[in-house]
Amino acid sequence: MIVIIDYGLGNLASVANALTKLEIPFKISSQIKDLRAATALILPGVGAAAFGMKNLRERKLDLEIKEQVALGKPLLGICLGMQLLFSSSDEGDAACLDLVKGKVKKFETKLKVPQMGWNQVVASDSQLLKGIKNESYFYFVHSYYCDPSDRKVVTGKTNYDQDFCSVLEAKNVYGVQFHPEKSGKAGLKLLRNFWELVC
Repeated sequence: MIVIIDYGLGNLASVANALTKLEIPFKISSQIKDLRAATALILPGVGAAAFGMKNLRERKLDLEIKEQVALGKPLLGICLGMQLLFSSSDEGDAACLDLVKGKVKKFETKLKVPQMGWNQVVASDSQLLKGIKNESYFYFVHSYYCDPSDRKVVTGKTNYDQDFCSVLEAKNVYGVQFHPEKSGKAGLKLLRNFWELVC
């Protein structure tokens, strides 16, 4: 069973709807006992990094997430959830979970920020993107992007006036900057791939 972590900032209903459509067993919870019992975890998120980390810390979910990942449990971060995997974020100068070394930075571009809408993902040896046509479109809404210290964890890139990491895979830690649950068939396939990796 997947546990979708509820920390007050998630796009919980849309992720839940996608998993329901895929007939993947899941539970929405903020209870530590449920995180411990889960087969895998999804950390969704919409909003600001500093507020997201504040909510995780108040619920002591930050420590539990790090403990479960250390034990080998798979974790998928979506949008803000991916950004919270990193060491720190320029958004509110937030210290994050530090599960992936690197920093979350604000777009410096003349293009409209936030990036909002469909954009392509160029895959590179990605388990999450297996069976999905390369350069498929996914749905993005974000003003900040992830810059991992180790480029080897980058398995998908997107261009928005610059190339940035839109998919990462670091052992049992996975992240996508876009919203797979809002990305049609390609997004559903990605969620199916995650489940098949962990079940």
